[in-house]
Amino acid sequence: QVQLIESGGGVAQAGGSLTLSCAASGRSFSSYGVGWFRQVPGEERGFVAAIGGSGRQTSYTDSVKGRFTISRDNGKKTACLQMNGLNPEDTGVYYCAAGPGPFTSSAPYTCWGPGTQVTVPA
Repeated sequence: QVQLIESGGGVAQAGGSLTLSCAASGRSFSSYGVGWFRQVPGEERGFVAAIGGSGRQTSYTDSVKGRFTISRDNGKKTACLQMNGLNPEDTGVYYCAAGPGPFTSSAPYTCWGPGTQVTVPA
């Protein structure tokens, strides 16, 4: 098991950028896939991006392709989500999750951070 905590959320203007970080503690971080999910009130957490343990495999939901980049540094036990070209539809609480692979659904992930709020005003 790993423990996760997100940082880097805040308010950004439309067209702006934010970088979210996910810091992990515990053993064998490199054996976990990491996913980022977004949740808005009244809706389930939706997949944003995922990365495999080695960092070679990545996936993105269609709405963020070309704007967001997921990365990881296993030596530092961190994963990041670089978000460019933000728009109001990107608003939500962003959660970092760790699981057995870079899945695009939330169910396989066993470890979750508390989340960080991202707000892009209309």
